[in-house]
Amino acid sequence: MSSLRVVKLSANIGARVDGVDLSTGVDPSTAERINAALLEHKVLFFREQHGLDDDGQLAFARALGTPTTAHPTVTSRGDRFLPIDSRYDKANSWHTDVTFVDRIPKAAILRAVTLPPYGGTTVWANTETAYEQLPPPLRALVENLWAVHNNQYDYATLHDEPGATPTDEQKAYRDEFVSDYYEVEHPVVRVHPETGKRVLLLGHFIRRFVGLKKAESEALFRLLQDRVTKLENTIRWTWQDGDVAVWDNRATQHYAVADYDDHYRRLNRITLAGDIPVDIYGRSSRVVAGDASSYSEVVRPVALAS
Repeated sequence: MSSLRVVKLSANIGARVDGVDLSTGVDPSTAERINAALLEHKVLFFREQHGLDDDGQLAFARALGTPTTAHPTVTSRGDRFLPIDSRYDKANSWHTDVTFVDRIPKAAILRAVTLPPYGGTTVWANTETAYEQLPPPLRALVENLWAVHNNQYDYATLHDEPGATPTDEQKAYRDEFVSDYYEVEHPVVRVHPETGKRVLLLGHFIRRFVGLKKAESEALFRLLQDRVTKLENTIRWTWQDGDVAVWDNRATQHYAVADYDDHYRRLNRITLAGDIPVDIYGRSSRVVAGDASSYSEVVRPVALAS
């Protein structure tokens, strides 16, 4: 019998899971309890997982779901694992992973490999509570709103300091990231496939809202993002050696804080296959460009009673 214990860390998001050694494997009962905790708390943290290696991380991922390939476009750095490597990108912008494809990942599992001597925290935000806290007029607007997401990500605008020149490694990574073009239209409010709850689907891969002009899209995007990233709706995790984080990618955004100067930081990420988002009227996301079938299966879980 597992001695798993879930310790809530804040009012709206985050819990620590104690009493589980992921390196010894996770049985179906424990996996079910972890998934239930994930649905409730949105992001889970496991400390002291020093015995967990790549094989163990992959086995844990398979216990929770169906792993995807590493990334739809960044394929040169591994098949299953995407290295979150500070030499290439610091991911210091609010996002939900891989929303530029139709089959948004269910979850991600991130394991600390090399940490800087200071800084390098990660922040997660709850997009379910962000929706629930919207005033009725804003709810009525976003429930009928769709957004265009693509992978033409503007690294220079969002990451680089003015006048900074990207390194050769950064240029190669950025070129690979946009090597294939993906574009999809997602509902701004999707129904979570397991909980039945409504969540906001936003993040930095959005280019515009369907039917709105650029200036209107930018103003509305900022208004909604500010709701998502309100400090009371977030949790900030200070990484330690042996840490593993798991988050529900369908109900969160996250941000890697780039406050560690030029020190090296690396974590290994595996994502789990998810489903195609559906809006409150039952309409599915629409592919504009790109075929993500080689990246991920479509895995739609059985919904829980809401």
